[in-house]
Amino acid sequence: MKPARVFAAIGLFLLLAGPILHAACTSATAAGTFGFTTTGTLILPTGPAPVAAVGVVSFDLNGNTTGSQDRSVGGAFAHETLTGTLTVNRDCTISLLANVYDSSGNLVRTSTIDGVLVNNGKQIRAIFETVVLANGVSLGSVLTVDANRVQGHAK
Repeated sequence: MKPARVFAAIGLFLLLAGPILHAACTSATAAGTFGFTTTGTLILPTGPAPVAAVGVVSFDLNGNTTGSQDRSVGGAFAHETLTGTLTVNRDCTISLLANVYDSSGNLVRTSTIDGVLVNNGKQIRAIFETVVLANGVSLGSVLTVDANRVQGHAK
């Protein structure tokens, strides 16, 4: 076979096999602990308020989630804890249902956060889909999350 045909055949094989050879994400891809920052804006009944948070979140192999964060909303600071459930899809997209509690253990809000595992599961990029207060009031949000693995499983 001529070299050009060999290279063409190899190229065609790699092009067709690429999606098959690409490792699919699983809960094991996300299992571990991540340090994160959240930034953006919450739309409160009184108007928009800047948000910033830093924290740590851990995911186990079953998607169980625990964590803590320090956050500021419009300058009001709080220490919070969180629990939740992480769903990992084969295409490496994720969805986190997070319950956030104040320092006394009272539910403050529930959020749905959608994102993607990147860099072979070493990082997460995400955006808040919903923010619902404990009293059922939904808030608008423009909040993004950047997270980096600090411990645990990594490909």
